[in-house]
Amino acid sequence: MSHFIISCGGTGGHLSPGIALAEGLVARGHSATLLISEKKVDARLIEKYPHLRFARMPGTGFSWRPAQLLRCAVSQLRALRFCRALIRATSPDGIVGFGGFTSAPVVLAGRLAGLPVMLHESNRIPRMAVRVLGRFATRVYLPPGVHLESVRAAATRYAGPPVRREIVRTPQATARAALGLDPAQKLLVLLGGSQGASALNQWAREHVAPLASEGIQLYCVTGLGKGADETVELRTKSGEPIRAVFVPFSDRVAELLSAADLVVSRAGAGSIAELIRCETPAVLIPFPHAADDHQRANAAFFERQGGGVVLEQSGIGNLRAEVLDIIFNDWLLRKFRGNLRRMDRANSLDLMLRDLETLAAPPTPPALRANVTA
Repeated sequence: MSHFIISCGGTGGHLSPGIALAEGLVARGHSATLLISEKKVDARLIEKYPHLRFARMPGTGFSWRPAQLLRCAVSQLRALRFCRALIRATSPDGIVGFGGFTSAPVVLAGRLAGLPVMLHESNRIPRMAVRVLGRFATRVYLPPGVHLESVRAAATRYAGPPVRREIVRTPQATARAALGLDPAQKLLVLLGGSQGASALNQWAREHVAPLASEGIQLYCVTGLGKGADETVELRTKSGEPIRAVFVPFSDRVAELLSAADLVVSRAGAGSIAELIRCETPAVLIPFPHAADDHQRANAAFFERQGGGVVLEQSGIGNLRAEVLDIIFNDWLLRKFRGNLRRMDRANSLDLMLRDLETLAAPPTPPALRANVTA
């Protein structure tokens, strides 16, 4: 059986597919070490996975600002030393990188050690790490329909982000009961990604009472460091009790997405993959300052496939009307869910697992090949 080092730290969008891949490898008898960053979000996300092996590596994100660029360069050199030592200690059969600042040091260390190196890009516009490192990779997994000139055609495979095995749709009433919500009232969920979104949080605070008046429960995941747990008790315009819940973090994503009638979310590729898996319609609001504007490209593809609609952050003043138009339109919600079900037909995880096993397998000795072909 093989051992892999999986670089996936820095954000939930990198870490979640890394965990999915590690769980898939372990289920097939392999083992994995997941390289994560020293950020708080990584520490919080891994609490639920004590059965997996994690290693924290030094490093900071890239920036063109001189002081931050220097700090990044120094931290990447430290990370390279760390990764070379980890490779010597664990003797992996392959390296898998999910992008971000944790990928470059381990990919370089893997190449220096003569190991097969695989990269996965989840976004419709490949990020800098994959664009730069892709030319050195044995395999690069890209979203269907996305091409990267720096990557050889023979090295390219098409696979969306693998989704954690716990992310499955459950009955809506069951999910709402588990979260302490009313099964009979509409539910709007706001997600700002693993680090939260201040613009969405502010909108939720400003509209919590008007939404409650219309009979819409609200569940807002604000992001770590952006507030504490809070439950607000309100009334509908007919006087029925209704609540709004604010939490800084949720590790019950499958229940949350299954419980929702509609989600308002940023447009990270990992979040979109989980929306698709749980068949949850969404209004996507791309982060306007995302690198290479990749969230806008992710959101546009989601909308073209019929999973929901896109609203620019500059038009967030229209969000309440958009929510009301969709959340009470059961026909439209069913149409969105049907489209999401169609979007989930490909099994990216199985494709990657089979491919990794092939790439990490030791070469067949020439004498044995001759006997087999004789």
